[in-house]
Amino acid sequence: MVGARNETPRRVSLLGATGSVGQSTLDLIARQPDAFDVIALTAHRDVAGLAAAARQFSPEVVAIADAACYGELSAALAGSGVRVLAGPEGVVEAAATPADWVMAAIVGAAGLAPTLAAVRQGATVALANKECLVCAGTIMTDAVAAHGATLLPVDSEHNAIFQVFDQSQPDAVERLILTASGGPFRTASLAEMAAKTPAQAVAHPNWSMGAKISVDSATMMNKGLEIIEAHHLFNMPEARIDVVVHPESVIHSMVAYVDGSVLAQMGTPDMRTPIAHTLAWPARMAAPSPRLDLVAVGQLRFEAPDPLRFPCLELARAALRDGQAATVALNAANEVAVAAFLAERIGFCDIAEVGAAVLAEVKGWNCASVDHILEIDGWARGRAEAVAAAQPARRTVTSAAD
Repeated sequence: MVGARNETPRRVSLLGATGSVGQSTLDLIARQPDAFDVIALTAHRDVAGLAAAARQFSPEVVAIADAACYGELSAALAGSGVRVLAGPEGVVEAAATPADWVMAAIVGAAGLAPTLAAVRQGATVALANKECLVCAGTIMTDAVAAHGATLLPVDSEHNAIFQVFDQSQPDAVERLILTASGGPFRTASLAEMAAKTPAQAVAHPNWSMGAKISVDSATMMNKGLEIIEAHHLFNMPEARIDVVVHPESVIHSMVAYVDGSVLAQMGTPDMRTPIAHTLAWPARMAAPSPRLDLVAVGQLRFEAPDPLRFPCLELARAALRDGQAATVALNAANEVAVAAFLAERIGFCDIAEVGAAVLAEVKGWNCASVDHILEIDGWARGRAEAVAAAQPARRTVTSAAD
């Protein structure tokens, strides 16, 4: 690693090792094997993927969240010397294994407890799980401060801000500017958006992502959730966090300062760049990401997001203003609504309506603990299912004759 201060391998753990972020992280580690010592790996239920990673990197411990997979994983790693754990408690135990650096890439609320376990070890935690801050922002940042941990953002937008945010002069920061691609429906009318199919919604113009996050990009809920995350990561009031649509996805985000300066972090759309930044921090390491050619790009465009076509942005802002219970509920409701849309049970524009209906019922609720978070999350999912079920059934047009 360029600028590394010692030759001792960094002890690293990957929570969510078989997902796209986990696989990209392992790809980077494999390119500099002498710089890293893999300590723990976890997965949800991908036994084959977890076993393959364990055989390649020889961690001390692996954990599979689905306890029913324990026997299969144990058999796959028999004789390897790797300790095998299972169930949510096993994942938390693996996360608590002492490490210098932990990638927190478990999707959803299931990532909260393991990430907190890593934070309580005082590790440097690379955060790729939105729910840890969207649902438990205050709890997470308080734990980081109490245990001397370090939180590094992996999402490209927040990582971009981190790279150009002057930590020595936070009062000099005037605004944070999150950039958004605008997704596949950036120029579509409301009527056109209402008729869009799941296949069209997941066809992101710039990034290769999973179905859920691709739909969130299409609704711009992803950017709303990122406003909530940025508030907690950088201690910035919601009113001083802007969103600008930037179709080329070259500028990943910006920081505006009180003297009129605006600093931007730029690069090609490749998650290995922000992962590499956190993996080597505070040094830099080589990454195989395609290099940015501004001449080839030619132009960079910017526009304001349309609040009428993308109401999820204001839903997220409203939830942040109302408090943690509201952000928990909105996140849960959105997950349910996106799943219903992908299953063609509701239309694209119904996603925001489900979120708004659930959010309207939680104003002023108390949410001061992980137990509260889980209780509100469960309630919101049930309520969202009911709201989604009440929407008119979506009918997919398959041919002109239908």
